[in-house]
Amino acid sequence: MTDLNSSNGDNSSLFKMPTIKYNKLFINGDFVDSVSGSTFETIDPRTGDVIARISEGAKEDIEIAVKAAREAFDSGPWPRMSGVERAKIMMKFAELIDENIEELATLDAIDAGKVYFINKAFEIPSAANTLRYYAGAADKIHGEVLKSSGQFHAYTLMEPIGVVGHIIPWNAPTMVFFTKVSPSLAAGCTMVLKPAEQTPLSALFYAHLAKLAGIPNGVLNVVPGFGPTAGAAISSHMDIDVVSFTGSVEVGREIMQAAAKSNLKHVSLELGGKSPLIIFDDADIDKAVELALLGILANKGEICVACSRVFVQEGIYDQVEKKLVEKAKAWVIGDPFDPKTQQGPQADRNQFEKIISYIEHGKREGATLLTGGRRVGSQGYYIEPTIFSNVKEDMLIAQDEIFGPVMALMKFKTIEEAIKSANNTRYGLAAGIVTKNLDIANTVSRSIRAGIIWINSYLAVGSDIPFGGYKMSGFGRDQGLEALHKYLQVKSIVTPIYNSPWL
Repeated sequence: MTDLNSSNGDNSSLFKMPTIKYNKLFINGDFVDSVSGSTFETIDPRTGDVIARISEGAKEDIEIAVKAAREAFDSGPWPRMSGVERAKIMMKFAELIDENIEELATLDAIDAGKVYFINKAFEIPSAANTLRYYAGAADKIHGEVLKSSGQFHAYTLMEPIGVVGHIIPWNAPTMVFFTKVSPSLAAGCTMVLKPAEQTPLSALFYAHLAKLAGIPNGVLNVVPGFGPTAGAAISSHMDIDVVSFTGSVEVGREIMQAAAKSNLKHVSLELGGKSPLIIFDDADIDKAVELALLGILANKGEICVACSRVFVQEGIYDQVEKKLVEKAKAWVIGDPFDPKTQQGPQADRNQFEKIISYIEHGKREGATLLTGGRRVGSQGYYIEPTIFSNVKEDMLIAQDEIFGPVMALMKFKTIEEAIKSANNTRYGLAAGIVTKNLDIANTVSRSIRAGIIWINSYLAVGSDIPFGGYKMSGFGRDQGLEALHKYLQVKSIVTPIYNSPWL
């Protein structure tokens, strides 16, 4: 496990801080100061130092952005273009992402603590491919001809829903940006997007690239700011037709309330999880351990589908526990620009302190700390991979979403016990099953109440795979054609038929 005391103080050998080109609000095709002139700091989680000051959007700025988006929807070219024309521009947008991939990977590394090489090799190319996926769908938005029971000709139209408000989180600023923006662009919508205040840098860069690609003014507006001001203004705005949010349950509730009290706008929520990974006696132990560590340590555990509860059948429990601890101790924590690094810093001080507090809860509640649990280094927000055993299902570390590199390891005997334990959560976003038995895989995958189930895999996501939750993990789906349909609405057209030989 890397000691950062010697390396964190001098990152110059690994990386040169880029010039921050875009730090203002992007409204109606231009970068502008906020109405108030206020700014806020965005912080480098590797060191705690200030990267840049960002214009702080508030209610007045959201008002201006929504007005631009409404004008672009009601009178502008984007919703009136053919799907082929929109697709060409979206494909150009994707090409510009590819051309600027190194700078974009750098921005997410310094702003969110994400590993640079993973950004460059996987996350940002995946985002560009999400744009391409929905560009391919833009000219395939079709209604249906209906067989009416009366003397009528009836058909449906799929129309863009209007102005969309997107509120995105800090853990995956690029991926979620395009998960939201891509289908709404394909549908012909216009939008106002609020990035998380912790990670505004890449969103503003993408706004610049969107304009270069030819997306008309007012179609994509990016307004950094804080939840209680900018986010609340989006949720309650009378001229926003749908809000799509990824984040916490608490904020999701507030958004629903604001939507209900304003114009009853549509709401789509992805609110995190407490996902189980169930490892059966017949599993390939090395594969199971690999998946368990990937599922909890990827992106330092700051992923909504993290397998923070790992259930192992008693026949192989001791072997799995031993290998998990060995591999967790060898996990490389360090600067996100070091090619050897597997885990960077947590996104900000608040998240770092929250994770540490949960680790202390686990100790107090009587769970056994097998490894980790401590800060790494003397600066920045680095935490050791942490594994608890002897965890009871009613403990906080087994019930709350920690959103960090903390695994609760538990033992089970029977399939029925595993299913019951997996479902013993208020969340229902994801789950994993490791077994060679097809009957077990089928039974368990159909019994767990979650939106995506991985069998002998984990974190297998893609543009064509719908993603979303059951229970308090929210509702609505991102990715796949289901996401495109969130930004469309159905209109039925009916005309009478006179003297027709066929009905």
